[in-house]
Amino acid sequence: MGAKADELKREVCAEVDRLRDELQRVSRAIHAQPELAFEERAAARLLVDTLRSAGLEVEAGAYGLETAFASEFGAGEACVAVLAEYDALPEIGHACGHNLIAASGVGAGLALAALGDRLPGRVRILGTPAEERGCGKELMARQGALDGVDAAMMMHPSSVNLVTMPCVCLAELDVTYRGQAAHAAAMPERGVNALDALVIGYQAVAALRQHIRATERIHGIITDGGQAPNVVPERASGRFYVRAASAEELEPLKARVEGCFRAGAAATGADLQLEWGAADYLDIRFNAALAERFRVNAESLGREFFPIEKLPASLQGSTDMGNVSHRVPSIHPMLASAPLHCTIHNAEFEKWAGSEKGDEAAIDGAKSLAMTAIDFLTDPDLRERARSLFESAG
Repeated sequence: MGAKADELKREVCAEVDRLRDELQRVSRAIHAQPELAFEERAAARLLVDTLRSAGLEVEAGAYGLETAFASEFGAGEACVAVLAEYDALPEIGHACGHNLIAASGVGAGLALAALGDRLPGRVRILGTPAEERGCGKELMARQGALDGVDAAMMMHPSSVNLVTMPCVCLAELDVTYRGQAAHAAAMPERGVNALDALVIGYQAVAALRQHIRATERIHGIITDGGQAPNVVPERASGRFYVRAASAEELEPLKARVEGCFRAGAAATGADLQLEWGAADYLDIRFNAALAERFRVNAESLGREFFPIEKLPASLQGSTDMGNVSHRVPSIHPMLASAPLHCTIHNAEFEKWAGSEKGDEAAIDGAKSLAMTAIDFLTDPDLRERARSLFESAG
């Protein structure tokens, strides 16, 4: 790294500033039209059109997912992937700020593409659907999305600047019981109550929570509890998340949770269907070398980072970027886009994701990602350190 890298960094930051209005427009448009996992058609179309308008070739519907996209440019041995998310949450829209992730990822990609022949390597922009549910990045990776990639990066909004996201593994579980409908007053003895089965399973999970590790979590909702009070429910269903610190700890916990729901079937005679997600979310394999470069670059823009080791141990989440980090050296830093008291996944954060403070996080994210990509592509020692840390964590 030297004068050449510094010059390229100045240029990409200037390019992001030039694109500021367009990136804000993209972010606000996605924010105004929230779409759930695998349904992000308007957002994907907008992002694809934005990249194509800059002259980039883009594959829509990439790597087996309708709302995914991919664009690669540049030349050279080293390749950096910059990832964008754009799915929303039910009812509370972009309360995780994925509109800002999309704007920062695409903004970084556009700024790097503007370097033309002076770009010291290859960049792959990946539009990755279904982060909130479905583990979209893992599904794409299985189809080759990360083949030939040497490092991957994205920025996530938060209420504090962090070099990484505290992250645990997560498994998604859909539970369905099928019983026998009957008139609840006239002929209850003829019914098999699917809702009773689900409630028994739910209560068994509640009892299990007393006997799991402090790093483990089980939580869920009832999505179907019947249609009328005077009809014995013949169908009941719920969706549950099971979390653990590692994949090795997640598997036995999943088995214990299954036992809870089988108890509901055994007690009532209802039939049980358990459907685990197509892929489990993995913990983040932290790459200190890449994260340090991102921190330095973001600090050059005036950001100050909270020490990750001072966070409460209970403060944790899950992301399919964890799966990416188990395949290639990766970073998942967080930039403040809301006040300190405001956490993600609530209605107040959704408002901040569409605010000027949110816009600034997207712009700073685009600049920091682009500068970190330049560091990686111009510095063989950084690439070696990142690869060595990745391999030693395996």
